[in-house]
Amino acid sequence: MSVDSYARRIPNDQEVAMPARENYHRMTDSSDDTLGGRLSAARDASGLSLADVANRIGVKRESLLAWEADRAEPRPSSLIDLAGILGVSPMWLMTGVGSGPIQESGDLPLEALKLDLQRLTEAHLETGRLIEKIARQIESYEEKDERRRKSGDLDGPVMGRA
Repeated sequence: MSVDSYARRIPNDQEVAMPARENYHRMTDSSDDTLGGRLSAARDASGLSLADVANRIGVKRESLLAWEADRAEPRPSSLIDLAGILGVSPMWLMTGVGSGPIQESGDLPLEALKLDLQRLTEAHLETGRLIEKIARQIESYEEKDERRRKSGDLDGPVMGRA
């Protein structure tokens, strides 16, 4: 991959080319009024994936996703690490005041759409993995239940009983 541009694979073997960073300005999007929103915006502006950032700070991808969705908050030490990795101040991540992320000043709407597509694609893939996992668990429970019925153990385990 070159420094000037990179492509991220998405389903159906399509490529989304991400433009090179040339001219920069600070993001001032007022919609990022939560820690998770600012964290997500900073990660998008940095061009790093969920997995990249999670690996760099030593947390699970799901934890970072929960932080970005405001379902959980990082520890202060992780917040400082995140700020360093994403090139923003810890104060900006916490409050929105201070040095925020740098974003290209070229074709911002197009770049924003590409980043949205990338995030939605990642979310779609994660949703698919979760659906498959749950379907396998259901199938496993149904097979166990069927074997239990065939063996004559009709009582079986009851929820809430040890």
